[in-house]
Amino acid sequence: MPPTDARYDAYVLCTAPRSGSTLLCKLLAATGIAGNPGSHFHEPSLAEWLADYDLPDVPGRPERDTVAAVFAAAIDHGRGGTPVFGLRLQRHSFAFFSDKLALLHPEPAGDAARIEAAFGRTLFIHLTRADKVDQAVSLVRAEQTGLWHRAADGSELERTAPPREPVYDGAAIAAAVAELTAYDREWAGWFEFEGISPLRLTYDALAANPAATLATVLNALGLPPEAARGVTPGVARLADATNHDWVRRFRAERGSVPAA
Repeated sequence: MPPTDARYDAYVLCTAPRSGSTLLCKLLAATGIAGNPGSHFHEPSLAEWLADYDLPDVPGRPERDTVAAVFAAAIDHGRGGTPVFGLRLQRHSFAFFSDKLALLHPEPAGDAARIEAAFGRTLFIHLTRADKVDQAVSLVRAEQTGLWHRAADGSELERTAPPREPVYDGAAIAAAVAELTAYDREWAGWFEFEGISPLRLTYDALAANPAATLATVLNALGLPPEAARGVTPGVARLADATNHDWVRRFRAERGSVPAA
């Protein structure tokens, strides 16, 4: 049986694209004790939320009731049969999520209090990637090729568009650097405003030692860190010589970009 004495009822992984969050979510799910974390409120669209859980859009139903049905389905899915709910939140959809959360729980003041009203005692985790050029190159290439993740065996795990050859685009990379940097800044400002001291994790540490990062999260949750033993990464690294060439070319053209 999964343990029922976790320090928290839920955790929210606050992050941005190409930060290693898919790897971390799969590691946590694989323990069998830390929920089934995912982007349960990914698109800023109530219709998309309903579709994610095969829920009907009932004509005439109050919006609050629709939101409540989505949250109930998301919590059930995000627990994955364990006592702990896991959620990955991308910054691009946070404002919409916050608005609907306020509709569902109008009384508590502030996002953090409303999140706890919805999910219980919540650990906030901030996962960042310091090298924004590496992160931006990864993002632009995924957007171009349509391939976002491969499984550990090399098979495609997530594809959003038909295959297409990547083409270097310095302007797109620069825009992605600015966007990703802004996401980190917005998360930092939100933590400060809400009085949150998140568990801070980095892409580099996660990539270098997935098991150690997993154990850190489990320990913070009050779950046995030894559950990280034997859990192997469920996704393969996509970066290759093309990524490295693009990073070198971008830095040669644009100069250095400060680390986050």
